[in-house]
Amino acid sequence: MTATTFDIGLNSFGEVATDNGRVLDDAETLRLLVEEARLAEASGIDVFSVGEHYRADHVDSATPVLLAAVATATATDRIRLGTSVTVLSTNDPVRLYQEFSTLDAVSGGRAQLVLGRGSATDSFPLFGYDLADYEQLFDEKLELLVRLQREERVTWSGAHRAALVEQRLRPRMPAGGIPTWIGVGGSPHSVVRAARHGLPVMLAVIGGRPQRFAGHVDLYHRALEQSGHVPQPVGQHSLGLVADTDDEAIETWWRYWEPVVAQLAEERGFYAPTRERYEAEIADGALYVGSPETVARKIAEVARDLRLNRFDLKYDILHLPRQARARTIELLGREVAPRVRELLTKEPAHV
Repeated sequence: MTATTFDIGLNSFGEVATDNGRVLDDAETLRLLVEEARLAEASGIDVFSVGEHYRADHVDSATPVLLAAVATATATDRIRLGTSVTVLSTNDPVRLYQEFSTLDAVSGGRAQLVLGRGSATDSFPLFGYDLADYEQLFDEKLELLVRLQREERVTWSGAHRAALVEQRLRPRMPAGGIPTWIGVGGSPHSVVRAARHGLPVMLAVIGGRPQRFAGHVDLYHRALEQSGHVPQPVGQHSLGLVADTDDEAIETWWRYWEPVVAQLAEERGFYAPTRERYEAEIADGALYVGSPETVARKIAEVARDLRLNRFDLKYDILHLPRQARARTIELLGREVAPRVRELLTKEPAHV
């Protein structure tokens, strides 16, 4: 890896924004996301990705449709368009292939995917899947989607969808498919699975010191080699906000981060959002909150330590003002990204 090939991306979970204290409605938030993708491209961001959720105050339940809107000539024409993540376990691989082959075609080859099992399980009852099949669903559907991307015609059978016999899907993806990453939340088995298929990994680091994933990265590269695959990229997804000063960023993010984490602590057993824990996550953990120089130095440090090829910042959080979201996008693209590459050039990442 070289600094010139290091990518900076933006991730959104479609969380509803505010404007001068007014909560935007769902339609306004969706239109805002298209505007933010346009701003991301103008600011020099490499990738704009949208998640998949089925919760109140999230509007990212139809990600391919939203990304298609972003792909239009009136919105963007360069920035790569992806997901963060697509819950493969409760999607049909055939339909997913067709949606993203279409997106790739209309965007001029800019589509990509990050696939995951889903840390939130809202989609399982919504689409009639049993959580007892959590692992089997992902393994089976990943195998099928990879084959659909890499083979011209597919004959396949499994436990969770109708069999395919010499099926050729259209519209066609490019030979070999589109860039398809595996989202990893901490399981060593997940990085081995990605390596077995020869797919890149995206480390979802949302708490604690990111460098604790160094063992996962080592395991991944060993597993790739043992599986006979060429080296693949490694990325990191984390949360944060960039503002003109450290103090502004810290106080703004705390105001909106604290109630979200408090709700997650109640629902899913997350840690309590104390100010002490918050500041520790900024200083040495998984929150990338601060001025452009502060955030750039932190990204460059973890990029060297984990041998990253890409860093994605999740910039939206429930009710964060649209002005703060826009400022993060501008500063990330225009100041943080070039500074990260400069720092990596001075002290290159491990290869």
